[in-house]
Amino acid sequence: MKPTYREIAETLRAAIRSGAHAPGDTLPSESVLASQFGVSRSLVNKALQLLTAEGLVRPRQGDGTRVTWLPPLSRSGARYQRNVREQGGAKGAFDAEIRALGLEPQHEITVTRITAPANIADQLGETGAEVVCRSRRLLASGIPVSLVTSYIPAVIAAGTAFEEPAPAIVGGVKSLYATLGYPQVEAHERISVRLPTDEEAGKLEISTERSVFDILHVGCTADGRAVEVTTTVTPTNYLIIESTFPLA
Repeated sequence: MKPTYREIAETLRAAIRSGAHAPGDTLPSESVLASQFGVSRSLVNKALQLLTAEGLVRPRQGDGTRVTWLPPLSRSGARYQRNVREQGGAKGAFDAEIRALGLEPQHEITVTRITAPANIADQLGETGAEVVCRSRRLLASGIPVSLVTSYIPAVIAAGTAFEEPAPAIVGGVKSLYATLGYPQVEAHERISVRLPTDEEAGKLEISTERSVFDILHVGCTADGRAVEVTTTVTPTNYLIIESTFPLA
């Protein structure tokens, strides 16, 4: 009996998650898969559409179907500990996490000076203040994982590595804050789920129908001053949100 498209999808899904088809690999063509499974190309295409909807693969025009599955990253307070984000010369928490998976972290960075948008100014408590906007597209072995934008008051960032587009900062922005005399002792995060904008979907190479986490992160110094506002947009299948808190 010939397999159904769901059975084909399950076989490919298992191969992807086992590493037989590693992140960044290109799957065999639809015609090759159809021959392997003894079915029509249309049935294989339907199976691949299912895996695409799950975020396991992404078809690229003229470049085949690429494996984009990654083991979900844990987002918890532990990722911000200095020994974690600087481990082995890592350039922040993401860098360390991706290297731990045996993949190559990549940072596409642009830096501009702007007047803080109203929502960012509200968090910094500095209406109309100039900020350095440090935008990064973060990739794992060529797979876009997240869009991260940090807003740093210009009075802190001026003339520092915050204004340098490359290389990425060892330990990430929090280590640089500490070096500059603004160590952060507390952070607040607000996490919501939404659909990506067309621009975000294009940069993340996903459908506009795929849900993303929208994370607002505010870092504060010991005196309660907010010195960093960072926004992160990432497909929901790439993160597991974990929290620890007292119950009494």
